Amino acid sequence: MQTLFEICCGSAEDAILAYRAGASRVELNSDLFHGGLTPTLGSLIAVKKAAPALEIMAMVRPREGGFCYTDTEYAVMKEDAQLMLEHGTDGIVFGFLHENGTVDAKRTGEFAAMAKSYGKQSVFSRAIDVTPDWRAALDILIESGITRVLTSGQRPTAMEGAGVIAAMVRYAAGRIEILPGSGIRANNLRLILERTGCTQLHMSAHMIAHDMSAANGNGICFTGSEIPKEGCYKLIDPNKVEEIARMLKGDTNVQL
Repeated sequence: MQTLFEICCGSAEDAILAYRAGASRVELNSDLFHGGLTPTLGSLIAVKKAAPALEIMAMVRPREGGFCYTDTEYAVMKEDAQLMLEHGTDGIVFGFLHENGTVDAKRTGEFAAMAKSYGKQSVFSRAIDVTPDWRAALDILIESGITRVLTSGQRPTAMEGAGVIAAMVRYAAGRIEILPGSGIRANNLRLILERTGCTQLHMSAHMIAHDMSAANGNGICFTGSEIPKEGCYKLIDPNKVEEIARMLKGDTNVQL
């Protein structure tokens, strides 16, 4: 059986390059620096036009950090998912957890049902790798009708988690596809396939590209001054906004 390999892409440019190089399937994201966020609709449309035969899985993730979303964030995700499905993605990738790290069955089921209503695939992300009980998580995903789950076997890399991935394959027993990912390269992919019993792989294949148009040496940085700690993300502070609003209205009681 031929192994299917999926390339993790951070842009339309990435996806088109991967397709031309022979990729079977891509996961289309934006902002891989933060683990992969929802791509723009324009990116999906551009890839569909340039590579109509390419199978595309579109990430639906509104921000960095964890996978426990506010009602507003979830509403945004539903809108994004529907737009992606309406414009030709072959599947959507997502992850929903409660604050305690267990799978949010309600939201997971709703997204799986949405994808199914379009005749498309649903993929649960590596959110499963931080759940306290992967068997219980798989039970929920199977019950929800999820097509596939991306995992590193609850370890930093798929090589380290190969034993757990193999156990997931046995436990799933064909009821859900298991897709190994994280740290898979040309020099270890055959060993991972052998150890896990999987027939598909999720891989990155990036090089460093350069756009020096803003690198003029004056200290201005558009890529962020630091990487946030795991579980952290930026959020508007309403108190700061209120303070600024009062200042601009001439409130002299506000201290700079």
